[in-house]
This record gives sequence, structure tokens and C-alpha cells, in this order.
Amino acid sequence: MSLEVELSNWSYVAMLLFVIVGSWWLEFAFKLRVLRRPRILVTAIVPVSIFFLMWDAFAINQNHWTFDSEQILGIFGPLNIPLEEYLFFLIIPMAAVLTLEGVKVVMEKVKR
Repeated sequence: MSLEVELSNWSYVAMLLFVIVGSWWLEFAFKLRVLRRPRILVTAIVPVSIFFLMWDAFAINQNHWTFDSEQILGIFGPLNIPLEEYLFFLIIPMAAVLTLEGVKVVMEKVKR
């Protein structure tokens, strides 16, 4: 593996950063305090993430699922799963929780 990393190798990371930028501002704009309640986040994210990471690992092992080596950094964690996929199962659920809580705040303000 070369030390040079093509710009396209950052595609998956760029998508994850887009999700962060697109949703994490809600924490501060609406004072949601979601990120300050890690127990709730862990309870919501970890069980589902473990299930889907195991599913990913099985699918990768069976050659049913692959990752385009030109769109990932090439850093693999346990179970031969790319780093970006681990981050996906952390960032996407957090963004979903932030979005849901943001919508709740807006809906409460609209009802008033």
C-alpha cells in the first residue's frame, strides 16, 4: 500500500463528515443536550450497531458484500471491516437521534 492516498479514497469519510455537518449543529442550535447524555446514546446505538457489524462481517466473509477500495482509506478493524463502516454505525444513528430530537423541539414550538 502506498503512502499516497487518492482523493477518491476519502469518499466514505466525506459522506460521514457531510452527515456530521448536516446534523450536529442541531445540538447547539436547539440546545438538545443529546450529546451530553451518553448513556442514552449508547443504549440506542450499541445493540443495533453490534448486530449490523456482525451482519457486515458475515456478508464480507461470504463475499456477498464488499467495499470499493478506491473509496475507502484502507484501514481495517476487527472482522475485516473498514474503519469508515465502524464510524458509520456510530455517526449515522447519532445524526438520526439529533434530527429526531430537533424535530421534536420544532414541533413543540409550532404547537404553541
